[in-house]
Amino acid sequence: MKTIALVGTFDSKGIEFAYLRDVLERQNVKVFMIHGGAFDATIAVDVDNDSVFEAAGVDKAATVAKKDRALATDALAKGMAVLLPQLYEAGKFDGVLSLGGSSGTAIATYGMRNLPIGVPKLMVSTVASGNVSQYVGTSDIIMMPSIVDVAGLNNISINIFNNAAKAMVGMVNLEVESHVDEKPLIAATMFGVTTPAVEFAKAHLEKFGYEVIVFHATGVGGRSMEALIESGYFKGVLDLTTTEWCDELVGGVLNGGPHRLEAAGKAGVPQVVSVGALDMVNFGPYDSVPKEFAGRNFYKHNPTVTLMRTTVAENRELGKIIAQKLNQSQGKTAMFIPKRGVSMIDAEGQPFYGVEEDTMLFHVLRSELDQSFIDFIELDMHINDEAFAIAMADKLLEYIKEEA
Repeated sequence: MKTIALVGTFDSKGIEFAYLRDVLERQNVKVFMIHGGAFDATIAVDVDNDSVFEAAGVDKAATVAKKDRALATDALAKGMAVLLPQLYEAGKFDGVLSLGGSSGTAIATYGMRNLPIGVPKLMVSTVASGNVSQYVGTSDIIMMPSIVDVAGLNNISINIFNNAAKAMVGMVNLEVESHVDEKPLIAATMFGVTTPAVEFAKAHLEKFGYEVIVFHATGVGGRSMEALIESGYFKGVLDLTTTEWCDELVGGVLNGGPHRLEAAGKAGVPQVVSVGALDMVNFGPYDSVPKEFAGRNFYKHNPTVTLMRTTVAENRELGKIIAQKLNQSQGKTAMFIPKRGVSMIDAEGQPFYGVEEDTMLFHVLRSELDQSFIDFIELDMHINDEAFAIAMADKLLEYIKEEA
């Protein structure tokens, strides 16, 4: 019989969690109750909040005595991040479910994010219909809008809670066959404007027995890839599309965070990198572009996405940042330069074609990269040329073979 962990603030939402527990138990699963609230639970629990505070390394009585909700939430979240993975490793549960408002969501998801990918994680939350990146991070947490506040039982909340329970029971009970023939994995980054290159490289790498996992370079894609590299999933990285650094530098909406381009280097995983889509910063609809960028070169990709061409000065900074990141690499690393353009719309006759901008980027990378151990390869090709993509793939295969 499978076990589902219920994680939540059982001091303030005991009625709701007791109802959910009873629903789950009627579905022929066990329930493991973990109390993540600051005060005493109003229902029976398997793990009390003393253990959560202890896992955070803070004194429960002193923290609660300060009557600072933010302080207590922070401590409980940190404790849950330590305790929940420990309980899972000990075999206490097979999946985790929670209900909550913003504080309860923060506490539960802080722990869920540290569970392995594939472990069912479902958060029913009042904040699930907005931007949930701060709760989900790079994990596979499922966020389910509660529609109404998680405060008591009513016709609406009961429907939501029942659906959440049925979803969790289905996830923990469904047995899926894993791949019989597991292939070594390679990570690759792609954007719409670099799709042809990645598809050429992917097909080539698959001929040699590798499975290529493609990450869309939309901020969360890059962060997810970095996290999975750190976790040891990949034999090599084909980081063809490093565009997320444009948004990080300039203030676009698809930034991958300040640690983008670090994981492979730190782990010594072979990586072949290029400058895909470094010609663009991403914004939402045209009217959402900050006024400070008025007069810049824009391209309306679709009604909800507006692209802005990077400048010569911005390309200078991008080159410095990327060189600084790659110069810290502990493993085999190559930088490939496509001298005829870095994206589908950075080509002769296209709206972002920019010889001066690209020349600056290439010059800085050529000057700043430590070529005593980084292979710097310039090809008189466009990034989406099949020959360019295959050259990158072959270099990565060479590296992986040398590491074997």
